[in-house]
Amino acid sequence: MKLKKMLALVPVLTLVTSVLAACGSDQTKAGQSASTAAPTASGAPVTLTVEVFDRGIQGQPDLNNNTWTRYINDNFGKANNAIVKFVPVPRSQEIDKLNVLMASGEAPDISFTYDGATVSRYAKINGIQPLDELLAKHGKELTNYLGKTVLHYGQYNGKQMAIPAKRTSLAWGGMFIRKDWLDKLGMPLPTTRDELYNTLIAFRDKNPGGVNGVIPWGLAATGMNYGFGNLSESFWEKQTEEEFVTGPSWLRPGNKDTLKFLNKLYNEKLISPDFALDKTAKQADADVTNGKVGFFSANWDYPLRQNISEPLKTNVPTANFVPIDTFKNYEGKYKKIAYNENGVNVFIPKSSKNAELAIKYLNWMSDPKVLFFLQYGQEGVNHKMVNDMPQVITQTGDNMQTSYLNLDYTLVVNGVELGDQQKNIKALAASAPGYEAVAEKSYQINTTDTYTGYYYETPNESNIKFGKTLGDLNKTMTDKLIVCKPAEFDGLYDKLVAEYMAAGGQAVMDENVKIYKAMQANKK
Repeated sequence: MKLKKMLALVPVLTLVTSVLAACGSDQTKAGQSASTAAPTASGAPVTLTVEVFDRGIQGQPDLNNNTWTRYINDNFGKANNAIVKFVPVPRSQEIDKLNVLMASGEAPDISFTYDGATVSRYAKINGIQPLDELLAKHGKELTNYLGKTVLHYGQYNGKQMAIPAKRTSLAWGGMFIRKDWLDKLGMPLPTTRDELYNTLIAFRDKNPGGVNGVIPWGLAATGMNYGFGNLSESFWEKQTEEEFVTGPSWLRPGNKDTLKFLNKLYNEKLISPDFALDKTAKQADADVTNGKVGFFSANWDYPLRQNISEPLKTNVPTANFVPIDTFKNYEGKYKKIAYNENGVNVFIPKSSKNAELAIKYLNWMSDPKVLFFLQYGQEGVNHKMVNDMPQVITQTGDNMQTSYLNLDYTLVVNGVELGDQQKNIKALAASAPGYEAVAEKSYQINTTDTYTGYYYETPNESNIKFGKTLGDLNKTMTDKLIVCKPAEFDGLYDKLVAEYMAAGGQAVMDENVKIYKAMQANKK
Protein backbone atom coordinates (compact mmCIF):
# COMPACT_ATOMS: atom_id res chain seq x y z
CA MET A 1 0.00 0.00 0.00
CA LYS A 2 2.79 2.41 0.84
CA LEU A 3 4.72 1.60 -2.33
CA LYS A 4 1.57 2.34 -4.26
CA LYS A 5 1.39 5.77 -2.65
CA MET A 6 4.98 6.53 -3.53
CA LEU A 7 4.39 5.62 -7.18
CA ALA A 8 1.05 7.36 -7.45
CA LEU A 9 1.13 10.93 -8.74
CA VAL A 10 -1.04 13.97 -8.16
CA PRO A 11 -3.71 15.52 -10.37
CA VAL A 12 -3.21 17.65 -13.46
CA LEU A 13 -2.20 21.15 -12.46
CA THR A 14 -4.29 22.98 -15.03
CA LEU A 15 -3.99 26.38 -13.42
CA VAL A 16 -0.23 26.13 -13.30
CA THR A 17 0.00 24.85 -16.86
CA SER A 18 -2.02 27.71 -18.30
CA VAL A 19 -0.04 30.47 -16.60
CA LEU A 20 3.49 29.07 -16.50
CA ALA A 21 3.42 28.09 -20.17
CA ALA A 22 2.35 31.74 -21.50
CA CYS A 23 21.39 35.28 18.21
CA GLY A 24 24.63 35.58 20.53
CA SER A 25 28.36 35.30 19.72
CA ASP A 26 28.19 31.49 19.47
CA GLN A 27 25.53 31.81 16.84
CA THR A 28 27.57 34.32 14.85
CA LYS A 29 30.65 32.11 14.91
CA ALA A 30 28.65 29.13 13.70
CA GLY A 31 27.16 31.07 10.83
CA GLN A 32 30.37 32.79 9.81
CA SER A 33 32.36 29.58 9.80
CA ALA A 34 30.14 28.30 7.03
CA SER A 35 31.25 28.72 3.44
CA THR A 36 29.56 31.77 1.96
CA ALA A 37 30.08 33.56 -1.30
CA ALA A 38 31.26 37.15 -1.34
CA PRO A 39 28.63 39.65 -0.22
CA THR A 40 26.53 41.30 -2.88
CA ALA A 41 27.26 44.88 -3.87
CA SER A 42 26.53 47.52 -1.27
CA GLY A 43 23.18 49.21 -1.43
CA ALA A 44 19.67 48.15 -0.60
CA PRO A 45 19.64 44.51 0.51
CA VAL A 46 18.08 41.90 -1.73
CA THR A 47 15.04 40.07 -0.33
CA LEU A 48 15.28 36.30 -0.68
CA THR A 49 11.90 34.63 -0.14
CA VAL A 50 11.80 31.11 1.30
CA GLU A 51 8.78 28.89 1.79
CA VAL A 52 8.05 27.54 5.27
CA PHE A 53 5.26 25.22 6.36
CA ASP A 54 2.65 26.62 8.72
CA ARG A 55 1.68 23.51 10.67
CA GLY A 56 -0.79 25.33 12.91
CA ILE A 57 0.98 24.19 16.08
CA GLN A 58 -0.60 25.68 19.19
CA GLY A 59 1.55 28.47 20.62
CA GLN A 60 3.93 28.57 17.66
CA PRO A 61 6.03 31.75 17.23
CA ASP A 62 5.91 34.15 14.31
CA LEU A 63 7.23 31.92 11.52
CA ASN A 64 9.06 34.88 10.00
CA ASN A 65 10.53 36.29 13.21
CA ASN A 66 11.89 33.87 15.79
CA THR A 67 15.16 32.51 17.16
CA TRP A 68 15.85 30.50 14.03
CA THR A 69 14.95 33.10 11.40
CA ARG A 70 16.97 35.76 13.21
CA TYR A 71 19.97 33.42 13.27
CA ILE A 72 19.60 32.93 9.52
CA ASN A 73 19.41 36.66 8.82
CA ASP A 74 22.22 37.53 11.24
CA ASN A 75 24.60 34.98 9.73
CA PHE A 76 23.64 34.49 6.10
CA GLY A 77 21.64 37.61 5.37
CA LYS A 78 24.16 40.18 6.62
CA ALA A 79 27.08 38.41 4.94
CA ASN A 80 25.26 38.54 1.60
CA ASN A 81 23.51 41.93 1.86
CA ALA A 82 20.21 40.09 1.90
CA ILE A 83 17.06 39.81 3.93
CA VAL A 84 15.66 36.28 4.13
CA LYS A 85 11.88 36.51 4.26
CA PHE A 86 9.84 33.40 5.03
CA VAL A 87 6.53 32.78 3.28
CA PRO A 88 4.20 30.56 5.36
CA VAL A 89 2.21 27.91 3.47
CA PRO A 90 -0.39 25.79 5.31
CA ARG A 91 0.95 22.22 5.55
CA SER A 92 -2.46 20.68 4.94
CA GLN A 93 -2.96 22.70 1.75
CA GLU A 94 0.60 22.93 0.53
CA ILE A 95 0.07 21.58 -2.99
CA ASP A 96 -3.00 23.71 -3.70
CA LYS A 97 -1.35 26.83 -2.26
CA LEU A 98 1.88 26.18 -4.13
CA ASN A 99 -0.01 25.77 -7.40
CA VAL A 100 -1.67 29.15 -6.92
CA LEU A 101 1.63 30.85 -6.06
CA MET A 102 3.35 29.28 -9.05
CA ALA A 103 0.52 30.21 -11.39
CA SER A 104 0.56 33.83 -10.27
CA GLY A 105 4.34 34.11 -10.48
CA GLU A 106 4.53 34.78 -6.73
CA ALA A 107 6.09 31.53 -5.52
CA PRO A 108 9.03 32.03 -3.09
CA ASP A 109 12.55 32.05 -4.54
CA ILE A 110 13.09 28.81 -2.63
CA SER A 111 10.00 26.62 -2.78
CA PHE A 112 9.58 22.99 -1.81
CA THR A 113 7.21 20.06 -1.67
CA TYR A 114 7.38 16.43 -0.63
CA ASP A 115 5.46 15.48 -3.75
CA GLY A 116 7.84 14.51 -6.54
CA ALA A 117 5.01 14.41 -9.07
CA THR A 118 4.37 18.11 -8.59
CA VAL A 119 8.02 18.91 -9.24
CA SER A 120 8.10 16.73 -12.35
CA ARG A 121 5.03 18.54 -13.63
CA TYR A 122 6.64 21.93 -13.09
CA ALA A 123 9.77 20.70 -14.84
CA LYS A 124 7.71 19.36 -17.73
CA ILE A 125 6.06 22.72 -18.38
CA ASN A 126 9.28 24.70 -17.94
CA GLY A 127 8.06 26.31 -14.72
CA ILE A 128 11.24 25.86 -12.67
CA GLN A 129 14.88 26.70 -13.23
CA PRO A 130 17.57 24.16 -14.16
CA LEU A 131 20.23 24.10 -11.47
CA ASP A 132 23.31 22.38 -12.94
CA GLU A 133 25.29 25.56 -13.68
CA LEU A 134 24.23 27.26 -10.45
CA LEU A 135 25.34 24.26 -8.40
CA ALA A 136 28.65 24.11 -10.23
CA LYS A 137 29.35 27.80 -9.51
CA HIS A 138 27.86 28.33 -6.08
CA GLY A 139 26.97 24.95 -4.60
CA LYS A 140 30.21 23.04 -4.03
CA GLU A 141 29.58 22.33 -0.32
CA LEU A 142 25.93 21.56 -0.99
CA THR A 143 26.83 19.12 -3.77
CA ASN A 144 29.43 17.40 -1.60
CA TYR A 145 27.02 17.15 1.31
CA LEU A 146 24.12 15.65 -0.63
CA GLY A 147 26.15 13.41 -2.94
CA LYS A 148 25.24 11.95 -6.31
CA THR A 149 22.70 9.44 -5.04
CA VAL A 150 20.49 12.04 -3.34
CA LEU A 151 20.88 14.61 -6.13
CA HIS A 152 19.82 11.99 -8.66
CA TYR A 153 16.28 12.10 -7.27
CA GLY A 154 16.04 15.73 -8.39
CA GLN A 155 16.99 15.06 -11.99
CA TYR A 156 14.40 15.12 -14.76
CA ASN A 157 15.35 14.11 -18.29
CA GLY A 158 19.01 14.43 -17.41
CA LYS A 159 18.83 17.92 -15.87
CA GLN A 160 19.04 18.89 -12.20
CA MET A 161 15.68 20.56 -11.65
CA ALA A 162 15.29 20.13 -7.89
CA ILE A 163 17.49 19.71 -4.84
CA PRO A 164 16.29 16.82 -2.68
CA ALA A 165 17.06 17.00 1.01
CA LYS A 166 19.14 14.16 2.45
CA ARG A 167 17.00 11.82 4.51
CA THR A 168 19.10 10.51 7.38
CA SER A 169 16.46 8.28 9.00
CA LEU A 170 15.33 5.60 6.56
CA ALA A 171 12.94 3.70 8.83
CA TRP A 172 9.29 4.29 7.88
CA GLY A 173 6.59 2.24 9.53
CA GLY A 174 6.60 0.17 12.67
CA MET A 175 4.36 -2.20 14.63
CA PHE A 176 3.84 -2.15 18.38
CA ILE A 177 2.13 -4.41 20.90
CA ARG A 178 1.25 -4.15 24.58
CA LYS A 179 3.88 -6.30 26.24
CA ASP A 180 2.16 -5.88 29.62
CA TRP A 181 -0.99 -7.45 28.15
CA LEU A 182 0.99 -10.37 26.77
CA ASP A 183 2.64 -10.90 30.14
CA LYS A 184 -0.73 -11.01 31.89
CA LEU A 185 -1.89 -13.64 29.42
CA GLY A 186 1.36 -15.60 29.56
CA MET A 187 1.79 -15.21 25.79
CA PRO A 188 5.02 -14.57 23.84
CA LEU A 189 5.57 -11.86 21.26
CA PRO A 190 3.87 -13.01 18.03
CA THR A 191 6.33 -13.68 15.21
CA THR A 192 3.94 -14.76 12.45
CA ARG A 193 0.61 -13.64 11.05
CA ASP A 194 -1.21 -16.61 12.57
CA GLU A 195 0.35 -15.98 15.98
CA LEU A 196 -0.76 -12.36 15.84
CA TYR A 197 -4.29 -13.44 14.90
CA ASN A 198 -4.46 -15.70 17.95
CA THR A 199 -3.08 -12.90 20.11
CA LEU A 200 -5.75 -10.48 18.87
CA ILE A 201 -8.45 -13.01 19.74
CA ALA A 202 -7.01 -13.32 23.26
CA PHE A 203 -6.99 -9.54 23.62
CA ARG A 204 -10.64 -9.42 22.55
CA ASP A 205 -11.90 -12.29 24.67
CA LYS A 206 -9.80 -11.89 27.82
CA ASN A 207 -9.38 -8.10 27.84
CA PRO A 208 -6.12 -8.14 29.85
CA GLY A 209 -6.25 -4.38 30.35
CA GLY A 210 -9.70 -4.52 31.88
CA VAL A 211 -10.87 -1.60 29.73
CA ASN A 212 -14.31 -0.65 28.48
CA GLY A 213 -14.36 -1.26 24.72
CA VAL A 214 -11.10 -3.13 24.17
CA ILE A 215 -9.63 -2.74 20.64
CA PRO A 216 -7.23 -5.56 19.75
CA TRP A 217 -5.85 -3.75 16.65
CA GLY A 218 -6.08 0.05 16.52
CA LEU A 219 -6.74 1.40 13.04
CA ALA A 220 -7.70 4.70 11.38
CA ALA A 221 -9.03 5.63 7.94
CA THR A 222 -6.94 4.69 4.92
CA GLY A 223 -4.23 7.22 4.23
CA MET A 224 -3.80 8.19 7.89
CA ASN A 225 -1.37 6.89 10.45
CA TYR A 226 -2.38 3.58 12.06
CA GLY A 227 -2.08 1.49 8.93
CA PHE A 228 -1.49 -2.18 8.15
CA GLY A 229 2.27 -2.31 8.67
CA ASN A 230 3.87 -4.82 6.31
CA LEU A 231 0.84 -7.11 6.31
CA SER A 232 0.51 -6.80 2.52
CA GLU A 233 4.14 -7.77 2.01
CA SER A 234 3.58 -10.97 3.98
CA PHE A 235 0.92 -12.06 1.46
CA TRP A 236 2.65 -10.95 -1.74
CA GLU A 237 3.99 -13.74 -3.89
CA LYS A 238 7.08 -13.76 -6.11
CA GLN A 239 7.24 -11.27 -8.98
CA THR A 240 9.86 -9.99 -11.38
CA GLU A 241 11.20 -6.50 -10.68
CA GLU A 242 9.35 -5.17 -13.72
CA GLU A 243 6.03 -6.61 -12.55
CA PHE A 244 6.58 -5.37 -9.01
CA VAL A 245 7.44 -1.74 -9.82
CA THR A 246 5.19 -1.11 -12.82
CA GLY A 247 1.84 -2.49 -11.71
CA PRO A 248 -0.55 -1.34 -8.99
CA SER A 249 -0.64 -3.28 -5.75
CA TRP A 250 -4.20 -4.30 -6.60
CA LEU A 251 -2.82 -6.69 -9.24
CA ARG A 252 0.00 -8.03 -7.09
CA PRO A 253 -0.29 -11.79 -6.41
CA GLY A 254 -1.53 -12.19 -2.83
CA ASN A 255 -2.89 -8.65 -2.44
CA LYS A 256 -6.47 -9.90 -2.52
CA ASP A 257 -5.68 -12.18 0.42
CA THR A 258 -4.39 -9.17 2.38
CA LEU A 259 -7.72 -7.38 2.18
CA LYS A 260 -9.63 -10.60 2.81
CA PHE A 261 -7.63 -11.09 6.02
CA LEU A 262 -8.45 -7.54 7.16
CA ASN A 263 -12.09 -8.12 6.27
CA LYS A 264 -12.03 -11.21 8.49
CA LEU A 265 -10.53 -9.22 11.36
CA TYR A 266 -13.12 -6.48 11.01
CA ASN A 267 -16.04 -8.88 10.99
CA GLU A 268 -14.63 -10.67 14.04
CA LYS A 269 -14.37 -7.33 15.90
CA LEU A 270 -10.61 -7.42 16.10
CA ILE A 271 -9.92 -3.95 14.66
CA SER A 272 -11.30 -0.49 15.45
CA PRO A 273 -15.03 -0.68 14.66
CA ASP A 274 -15.33 2.87 13.27
CA PHE A 275 -11.87 3.17 11.71
CA ALA A 276 -13.22 4.35 8.33
CA LEU A 277 -14.75 7.42 9.99
CA ASP A 278 -11.51 8.36 11.77
CA LYS A 279 -10.08 10.56 9.02
CA THR A 280 -7.79 12.55 11.32
CA ALA A 281 -6.55 9.63 13.49
CA LYS A 282 -7.64 11.57 16.58
CA GLN A 283 -9.88 8.72 17.68
CA ALA A 284 -7.10 6.19 17.25
CA ASP A 285 -4.74 8.42 19.24
CA ALA A 286 -7.34 8.66 22.01
CA ASP A 287 -7.87 4.89 22.04
CA VAL A 288 -4.13 4.24 22.30
CA THR A 289 -3.47 6.83 25.00
CA ASN A 290 -6.50 5.68 27.01
CA GLY A 291 -5.11 2.16 27.08
CA LYS A 292 -7.76 0.49 24.90
CA VAL A 293 -5.50 -0.70 22.07
CA GLY A 294 -3.37 -3.85 22.17
CA PHE A 295 -1.59 -3.64 18.79
CA PHE A 296 -1.13 -1.01 16.10
CA SER A 297 1.08 0.06 13.23
CA ALA A 298 2.19 3.63 12.53
CA ASN A 299 5.49 5.48 12.10
CA TRP A 300 8.44 3.58 13.53
CA ASP A 301 8.72 6.00 16.48
CA TYR A 302 5.03 6.78 17.00
CA PRO A 303 4.52 5.51 20.59
CA LEU A 304 7.70 7.33 21.63
CA ARG A 305 6.40 10.74 20.63
CA GLN A 306 5.37 13.02 23.46
CA ASN A 307 1.78 13.38 22.26
CA ILE A 308 1.38 9.61 22.70
CA SER A 309 3.87 8.58 25.40
CA GLU A 310 3.04 11.26 27.95
CA PRO A 311 -0.77 10.92 28.08
CA LEU A 312 -0.47 7.12 27.94
CA LYS A 313 1.91 7.16 30.91
CA THR A 314 -0.51 9.40 32.81
CA ASN A 315 -3.60 7.36 31.97
CA VAL A 316 -2.08 3.87 32.18
CA PRO A 317 1.30 3.92 33.97
CA THR A 318 1.81 0.18 33.45
CA ALA A 319 1.28 0.29 29.67
CA ASN A 320 4.30 -0.95 27.74
CA PHE A 321 4.31 -0.86 23.94
CA VAL A 322 7.23 -2.73 22.35
CA PRO A 323 8.19 -3.00 18.66
CA ILE A 324 7.68 -6.33 16.91
CA ASP A 325 8.18 -8.01 13.54
CA THR A 326 5.29 -10.37 12.94
CA PHE A 327 4.40 -10.51 9.24
CA LYS A 328 6.69 -13.10 7.65
CA ASN A 329 6.52 -13.70 3.88
CA TYR A 330 6.98 -16.81 1.74
CA GLU A 331 10.78 -16.39 1.87
CA GLY A 332 10.77 -16.35 5.66
CA LYS A 333 11.59 -12.62 5.63
CA TYR A 334 9.82 -9.64 7.13
CA LYS A 335 9.84 -7.47 4.01
CA LYS A 336 8.87 -3.85 4.57
CA ILE A 337 9.19 -0.54 2.80
CA ALA A 338 11.74 2.06 3.88
CA TYR A 339 12.28 5.61 2.80
CA ASN A 340 14.50 6.44 -0.14
CA GLU A 341 17.56 8.54 0.63
CA ASN A 342 15.81 11.71 -0.52
CA GLY A 343 13.40 13.88 1.44
CA VAL A 344 11.68 17.15 0.58
CA ASN A 345 12.16 18.50 -2.97
CA VAL A 346 13.51 22.07 -3.08
CA PHE A 347 13.28 24.03 -6.33
CA ILE A 348 13.60 27.55 -7.72
CA PRO A 349 10.61 28.83 -9.72
CA LYS A 350 11.22 30.26 -13.17
CA SER A 351 9.82 33.56 -11.89
CA SER A 352 12.60 33.97 -9.31
CA LYS A 353 15.10 36.76 -9.86
CA ASN A 354 17.36 35.51 -7.07
CA ALA A 355 18.36 32.03 -8.19
CA GLU A 356 22.07 32.59 -7.54
CA LEU A 357 21.41 33.86 -4.02
CA ALA A 358 19.05 30.94 -3.40
CA ILE A 359 21.78 28.40 -4.18
CA LYS A 360 24.23 30.33 -2.01
CA TYR A 361 21.72 30.11 0.84
CA LEU A 362 21.33 26.34 0.52
CA ASN A 363 25.09 25.99 0.17
CA TRP A 364 25.59 27.96 3.40
CA MET A 365 23.04 25.79 5.16
CA SER A 366 24.93 22.59 4.32
CA ASP A 367 27.73 23.56 6.72
CA PRO A 368 27.70 21.17 9.74
CA LYS A 369 27.85 24.02 12.28
CA VAL A 370 24.89 25.78 10.68
CA LEU A 371 22.83 22.59 10.53
CA PHE A 372 23.62 21.79 14.14
CA PHE A 373 22.46 25.18 15.36
CA LEU A 374 19.28 25.12 13.27
CA GLN A 375 18.45 21.63 14.60
CA TYR A 376 19.58 21.97 18.21
CA GLY A 377 20.22 25.63 18.94
CA GLN A 378 22.30 26.76 21.90
CA GLU A 379 23.36 24.34 24.62
CA GLY A 380 21.62 25.00 27.91
CA VAL A 381 18.89 26.95 26.17
CA ASN A 382 17.62 24.85 23.27
CA HIS A 383 19.29 21.53 24.03
CA LYS A 384 21.20 19.64 26.71
CA MET A 385 23.84 16.95 26.33
CA VAL A 386 22.88 13.50 27.60
CA ASN A 387 25.52 10.77 27.26
CA ASP A 388 27.31 12.96 24.68
CA MET A 389 24.14 13.23 22.62
CA PRO A 390 22.18 16.49 22.12
CA GLN A 391 18.63 16.34 23.41
CA VAL A 392 16.17 19.08 22.48
CA ILE A 393 14.65 21.00 25.38
CA THR A 394 10.95 21.55 24.69
CA GLN A 395 10.37 25.27 24.32
CA THR A 396 7.61 27.81 23.90
CA GLY A 397 7.70 31.23 22.30
CA ASP A 398 10.58 32.31 20.05
CA ASN A 399 12.68 29.22 20.78
CA MET A 400 9.92 26.78 19.86
CA GLN A 401 10.55 24.36 17.01
CA THR A 402 7.36 23.99 14.98
CA SER A 403 8.55 20.78 13.32
CA TYR A 404 10.84 17.94 14.33
CA LEU A 405 14.38 19.36 14.56
CA ASN A 406 13.23 22.40 12.58
CA LEU A 407 13.02 20.40 9.36
CA ASP A 408 10.94 23.18 7.79
CA TYR A 409 13.95 25.50 8.16
CA THR A 410 16.71 22.95 7.41
CA LEU A 411 15.82 22.36 3.78
CA VAL A 412 18.92 20.35 2.88
CA VAL A 413 18.26 17.55 5.37
CA ASN A 414 15.34 15.50 6.70
CA GLY A 415 16.28 14.02 10.04
CA VAL A 416 19.07 14.19 12.61
CA GLU A 417 22.41 15.24 11.13
CA LEU A 418 25.46 14.80 13.36
CA GLY A 419 27.83 13.84 10.56
CA ASP A 420 27.81 10.12 11.32
CA GLN A 421 24.95 7.67 10.81
CA GLN A 422 25.59 5.77 14.04
CA LYS A 423 25.49 9.04 15.97
CA ASN A 424 22.31 9.96 14.12
CA ILE A 425 20.62 6.75 15.24
CA LYS A 426 21.73 7.23 18.84
CA ALA A 427 20.47 10.80 18.75
CA LEU A 428 17.11 9.56 17.50
CA ALA A 429 16.92 7.22 20.47
CA ALA A 430 18.01 9.98 22.84
CA SER A 431 15.11 12.13 21.63
CA ALA A 432 12.76 9.79 23.50
CA PRO A 433 13.99 9.92 27.14
CA GLY A 434 13.22 6.70 28.95
CA TYR A 435 12.52 4.87 25.69
CA GLU A 436 16.01 4.76 24.21
CA ALA A 437 16.17 0.96 24.03
CA VAL A 438 12.71 0.79 22.46
CA ALA A 439 13.69 3.40 19.87
CA GLU A 440 16.89 1.59 18.90
CA LYS A 441 15.08 -1.74 18.64
CA SER A 442 12.29 -0.26 16.50
CA TYR A 443 14.76 1.43 14.17
CA GLN A 444 16.74 -1.78 13.81
CA ILE A 445 13.63 -3.83 13.02
CA ASN A 446 12.32 -1.37 10.50
CA THR A 447 15.55 -1.01 8.56
CA THR A 448 15.95 -4.78 8.11
CA ASP A 449 14.66 -6.68 5.04
CA THR A 450 13.56 -3.42 3.43
CA TYR A 451 12.86 -2.24 -0.09
CA THR A 452 12.30 1.29 -1.41
CA GLY A 453 10.00 2.89 -3.95
CA TYR A 454 11.20 2.73 -7.55
CA TYR A 455 12.34 6.05 -8.99
CA TYR A 456 11.18 6.83 -12.52
CA GLU A 457 13.56 9.25 -14.19
CA THR A 458 10.92 10.30 -16.73
CA PRO A 459 7.57 11.74 -15.56
CA ASN A 460 4.60 9.48 -16.22
CA GLU A 461 1.98 11.62 -17.96
CA SER A 462 -0.79 9.13 -17.18
CA ASN A 463 0.10 9.28 -13.51
CA ILE A 464 -0.11 13.06 -13.64
CA LYS A 465 -3.47 12.88 -15.39
CA PHE A 466 -5.14 10.17 -13.33
CA GLY A 467 -3.21 10.36 -10.04
CA LYS A 468 -5.85 12.19 -8.00
CA THR A 469 -8.64 9.92 -9.18
CA LEU A 470 -6.65 6.76 -8.50
CA GLY A 471 -5.47 8.02 -5.11
CA ASP A 472 -9.05 8.62 -4.03
CA LEU A 473 -10.11 5.23 -5.35
CA ASN A 474 -7.33 3.50 -3.42
CA LYS A 475 -8.75 4.82 -0.16
CA THR A 476 -12.42 4.13 -0.82
CA MET A 477 -11.72 0.67 -2.25
CA THR A 478 -9.68 -0.35 0.79
CA ASP A 479 -12.28 0.82 3.29
CA LYS A 480 -15.17 -0.78 1.40
CA LEU A 481 -13.40 -4.12 1.16
CA ILE A 482 -12.55 -4.22 4.85
CA VAL A 483 -16.09 -3.50 6.06
CA CYS A 484 -18.15 -5.50 3.54
CA LYS A 485 -19.80 -8.81 4.39
CA PRO A 486 -17.42 -11.77 3.90
CA ALA A 487 -19.74 -13.37 1.35
CA GLU A 488 -19.57 -10.23 -0.80
CA PHE A 489 -15.81 -9.82 -0.69
CA ASP A 490 -14.59 -11.73 -3.78
CA GLY A 491 -17.11 -10.20 -6.15
CA LEU A 492 -16.60 -6.71 -4.78
CA TYR A 493 -12.81 -6.96 -5.02
CA ASP A 494 -12.90 -7.98 -8.68
CA LYS A 495 -15.47 -5.29 -9.48
CA LEU A 496 -13.53 -2.48 -7.78
CA VAL A 497 -10.21 -3.48 -9.33
CA ALA A 498 -11.78 -3.49 -12.79
CA GLU A 499 -13.14 0.02 -12.14
CA TYR A 500 -9.73 1.15 -10.91
CA MET A 501 -7.95 -0.07 -14.02
CA ALA A 502 -10.57 1.51 -16.28
CA ALA A 503 -10.29 4.82 -14.41
CA GLY A 504 -6.63 5.19 -15.37
CA GLY A 505 -4.86 2.33 -13.63
CA GLN A 506 -4.23 0.51 -16.91
CA ALA A 507 -2.90 3.64 -18.61
CA VAL A 508 -0.53 4.32 -15.71
CA MET A 509 0.73 0.73 -15.70
CA ASP A 510 1.27 0.70 -19.47
CA GLU A 511 3.31 3.90 -19.33
CA ASN A 512 5.26 2.61 -16.33
CA VAL A 513 6.24 -0.44 -18.35
CA LYS A 514 7.32 1.74 -21.27
CA ILE A 515 9.46 4.01 -19.08
CA TYR A 516 10.91 1.07 -17.14
CA LYS A 517 12.00 -0.73 -20.32
CA ALA A 518 13.60 2.44 -21.68
CA MET A 519 15.52 2.96 -18.43
CA GLN A 520 16.76 -0.63 -18.48
CA ALA A 521 17.85 -0.29 -22.11
CA ASN A 522 19.84 2.85 -21.27
CA LYS A 523 21.80 0.93 -18.64
CA LYS A 524 23.17 -1.49 -21.23
